[in-house]
Amino acid sequence: MSDFKKPTSKQEFEDNFPQLKPLMDANMAYYESSRCLFCYDAPCITACPTSIDIPLFIKQINTQNLTGAAKTIYSSNFFGHTCGKVCPTEVLCEGACVYNEQDVKPIEIGRLQSHATTNAILEKKEIFKKEKPNGRKVAVVGAGPAGISCASELCILGYEVDIFETKSQPSGLAIHGTAPYKIPNQEVLDEVAYLQDQLGFKIKYNKNIDTKRELNTLETKYDAIFLGFGLGDTRSTNTPGEELKNCIGATEFIEQLKIDPLSVEVGKKVVIIGGGNTAMDAASESARLGADVTLLYRRSKEEMGAYQFEYELATSAGVKSIFNTSVIEISGNNSVESVTCVKTENREGILESIRGSEFKLECDFIIRATGQIKQKGLLDMAGLSYDKRGKVTIDSETGQCSNPKYFAGGDASNGGAEVVNACAEGKKAAQGIHASLSK
Repeated sequence: MSDFKKPTSKQEFEDNFPQLKPLMDANMAYYESSRCLFCYDAPCITACPTSIDIPLFIKQINTQNLTGAAKTIYSSNFFGHTCGKVCPTEVLCEGACVYNEQDVKPIEIGRLQSHATTNAILEKKEIFKKEKPNGRKVAVVGAGPAGISCASELCILGYEVDIFETKSQPSGLAIHGTAPYKIPNQEVLDEVAYLQDQLGFKIKYNKNIDTKRELNTLETKYDAIFLGFGLGDTRSTNTPGEELKNCIGATEFIEQLKIDPLSVEVGKKVVIIGGGNTAMDAASESARLGADVTLLYRRSKEEMGAYQFEYELATSAGVKSIFNTSVIEISGNNSVESVTCVKTENREGILESIRGSEFKLECDFIIRATGQIKQKGLLDMAGLSYDKRGKVTIDSETGQCSNPKYFAGGDASNGGAEVVNACAEGKKAAQGIHASLSK
């Protein structure tokens, strides 16, 4: 049972959703940076998808050179501040820290990273050196981490860049799909505004490229097009009763919670279906809204896709779990009232239902964390090739698609990974665009 009460004010909401990685003050950053061993061939660098020189920026923080630290971070990752807070550092840089081998707490790399970038953002430090304009223009579809990273790198290389974004705010999942206890929206918006002010790319909001005519216009006006759009709505599982009121997708639930938190209504008894990190976020968030939450996953605990620390965060909020359980029907009179489940087992690699093991679970709200739909419409219009999972086919070194005028990165090509992966792929594609147009 959750120990949280439903928040009715902004302050109560913030009390229920405290930051997992709160910003450090100068003293905390100094003493934490003093712990770094500045390893030769530091494993934390290798573990970072954007290859930030972590020992260098930590040394710069320790010597009071915050601007230099921010420059080191942003030279590798344009979402340095956001990634410092939303990255699963426990399994990336901090997970690779050599202190883990000595049973000593690893360096808090993520918090140190956000400390340095916060200073640059608030003081509007000019740390980017742009090349002269080269007269070339690039269109970027999607203002998420991949799109903005691509645009930022292209601006540094002298390109004029326009970003076309479907929503009214930038940053993709960083705002619309990241739990409130990982980063406040304002911090993400401040970082994007900082990049935009320093580098000069333009973002055209509420602009969905969804017709062949619009796509042809982009092909005519721009020298290259980068596809950095994300995933779509939560995928349907075609479970009977899925259309009932109060049965919603996890992506849609988390987005509403981030954009207008006090408007979100959950039931008293909430069921979460799924075993990935999104399921853990939805479960933890529901519990922090005062609900009694049960997580249902069709496989075993060991087979969950979620990181262990994400699962522990959910259970610490009061979430209960039932494994090897599949939902076969959702029941209710217009609105959700219960779910019918069946126990499952893994027989020689095949998941099978156990006959006669059916049971009912009362609930008044269901959140389905069952994956997201791939957005293939634009790929079809552009005549681009993609695999059976809907991931656009690209050259892994340049990000170039089957049509050489198009490049892609982030969810469009990787099918859904971390924010930091999208940042790395967007920057790599920008370099691929530059190499292609410079021939």
